[in-house]
Amino acid sequence: MSGEKKLIGIGVMSMALLMGMMLVFGGIAQAAKAATSKVAVVNGVVITRKDLDRSVDQTRRRFAQMGQKLEGKSLENVQGKVLDTLIDRELLYQESKKEGIKIPKAKIDKEIEGLRKKFPDKKSFAKALKTVNLTEKELEAQIRRQLAIKELIDKKVASKVKITDKEAKAFYDKHPEYFKKPAEVRASHILVKVASDADKKKVAAAKKKIEAAQARLKKGEDFAKVAKEVSEGPSSKKGGDLGFFKKGQMVKPFEEAAFAMKPGQTSGIVRTRFGFHIIKVTDKKPASKVPFKEAKDRIEAYLKQKKVRDNVQVLIASLRKTAKIKKFPLKGK
Repeated sequence: MSGEKKLIGIGVMSMALLMGMMLVFGGIAQAAKAATSKVAVVNGVVITRKDLDRSVDQTRRRFAQMGQKLEGKSLENVQGKVLDTLIDRELLYQESKKEGIKIPKAKIDKEIEGLRKKFPDKKSFAKALKTVNLTEKELEAQIRRQLAIKELIDKKVASKVKITDKEAKAFYDKHPEYFKKPAEVRASHILVKVASDADKKKVAAAKKKIEAAQARLKKGEDFAKVAKEVSEGPSSKKGGDLGFFKKGQMVKPFEEAAFAMKPGQTSGIVRTRFGFHIIKVTDKKPASKVPFKEAKDRIEAYLKQKKVRDNVQVLIASLRKTAKIKKFPLKGK
């Protein structure tokens, strides 16, 4: 659903997204790290400079992948936001322990094994951990904390969030732009490939071949039969059928020809950068709106996710009110 925001940081996340989560908020607060400088203390638990630097470094990588550089004031802002997130997560983890939530080692091992399977071998997995500055022991602690926080959120927040049909329908009516279905065309084609920069001899040979196919169609031969025998595209096995497509999915000359025709009509020869085409439109769907019944489940999932996110922030705010939090001045690396 366009326009929908995804939960980031604190929220209900699948463990399949754990590695992505660690790239942003990879810190593990442990009082045992007293030898490392403190950036915060949360109810007696230390968040170290190492925790913060690791998380900020991964955030920098994320920004770099998007062609953006974190420095100066932007870096200072990110440091502050990441530290607040580490504090929030520590508060949630502490609350999970108060609620008596314990994660069995077997469950943690299963998650780690699931992550390992995403890599071709143990060496690649170890290299990935090194890239995000984590040891296997720290990864285990990370997963234990994440699962405990998720269980806490499921228990105290998500299980209590219900979305009514009335709420879902109100969202549907208020945001018609999210449920627009653009016009679609179903077409088949016969393609004779020739590069756009091909020499005259190759172009002439390709044109001769497509013209021969066109002549067969004019004599009444079945389009699918000719496509199977002549077309050089992967769709030839299906008689040239490309299925339904909307504007923006095909190259411009092809799209313009297809959308200009009615079902049953066949085009003349159309040249694109792929070569020469003959197009037959087999069906059309006008622009429409996704029915509420069809969109209802997605709307409810989105609204629940949003409510959970908002209610988690309420929970964190209440935990902060009674917590003893001390932050230390941050300096750039």
